[in-house]
Amino acid sequence: MSIQPSTYSPDIAVPIDKRVFGARDLFSLWFSLGIGLMVLQTGALLAPGLGLSGSLLAISLGTLVGVLLLAAVGVIGSDTGLSSMAALKLSLGAKGASLPALLNLLQLIGWGSFEIIVMRDAASLLGTRAFNEGSLWASPLLWTLFFGGLATLLAVSGPLTFVRKILRKWGIWLLLAACLWLTWNLFAKADLAALWAQAGDGSLPFAVGFDIAIAMPLSWLPLIADYSRFGKRATRVFGGTALGFFIGNFWLMSLGVAYTLAFAPSGEVNALLLALAGAGLGIPLLLILLDESENAFADIHSAAVSSGMLLRVKVEHLALVIGLVCTLIACFAPLAQYQNFLLLIGSVFAPLFGVVLVDHFILRRRGQARPASLRWPALLAWLGGISTYHLLANLYPDIGATLPALALAGLLQFILGRAFRGVRAPAPA
Repeated sequence: MSIQPSTYSPDIAVPIDKRVFGARDLFSLWFSLGIGLMVLQTGALLAPGLGLSGSLLAISLGTLVGVLLLAAVGVIGSDTGLSSMAALKLSLGAKGASLPALLNLLQLIGWGSFEIIVMRDAASLLGTRAFNEGSLWASPLLWTLFFGGLATLLAVSGPLTFVRKILRKWGIWLLLAACLWLTWNLFAKADLAALWAQAGDGSLPFAVGFDIAIAMPLSWLPLIADYSRFGKRATRVFGGTALGFFIGNFWLMSLGVAYTLAFAPSGEVNALLLALAGAGLGIPLLLILLDESENAFADIHSAAVSSGMLLRVKVEHLALVIGLVCTLIACFAPLAQYQNFLLLIGSVFAPLFGVVLVDHFILRRRGQARPASLRWPALLAWLGGISTYHLLANLYPDIGATLPALALAGLLQFILGRAFRGVRAPAPA
């Protein structure tokens, strides 16, 4: 496999002639990133409280709204040719973009480590089931090193190699086969009519289920332009991203709900994994397990892009270092409390991209911005969105916080941006 240069400088727009991704490339990438063990487990969280019908409604609505916002942010990458964090300079100013870049680096190192841990635990469980607890194939250290090394290799090779040499040629077909097999197994062995008629126990409000579902695509907002900046046309970027992620995420999360209700009613992660392992000799689950490494690839690569903007070091070198750091964290660090910190950091990005979307599409009409060190109106709008998120999450948890915070931040950006606007650059042709 020949390796192409993984990135261009995060601060420099990808040249027009190097923007090679079409709709099929973006569909393959985001279908793959919409699939994974964490997506299955998220579906399992919804199952007891909402039941099958309520869960599918929450998943479909949340994913639909989320992918439309995700794809719109992807268009910013194709419009500017800039990475996600570099594009923030247009809205927040050069210094203003440094804070989200640092937060993004911290959260991506954490989530990259979590992805490796998820893959390690699942592989160890399957190794124990297939062999025995003392077997080499059940060793957590072995699987940590294997998946950490695989994700790092993919991150160093970069998105051009990964999408065109792996996903488009054979990766997406293996994933489709795995999803189809798990779906066939579900229809063959489960009484779906009875599950559909069975109501949830009410332990999870529908609004919270919607918030969980929309959080899946929105969690990729700080990363998407790192890949869409290689897109040929905005329409292809939008369509390929939205369709690919919607199908992958809805399909796998729905399978997580159905398998939990049908075969793992206790809701335990290990029970769900063992139920999935019973389909097709565990081969479909193994393929999804390997696909999880692609999520870790995206975390590590985008962490390298964010740090490259701050440190001015080649992204390939940073990806190698960050991959090693994620692997070491997965080996040794206790992450139980760190997860709360990661969720806290993640809460700042939905309001941030409410600001960015309004600024790019409405205030600047997809044009460029004059250079600035800090753009205080945008920072104030962002702060207002963050405050709204935490106010709703703490005082009114049953109504969800993600979408209201994003919408309010966008509204504040529109009001403040109009009040303090300068001269706009012309919109792109």
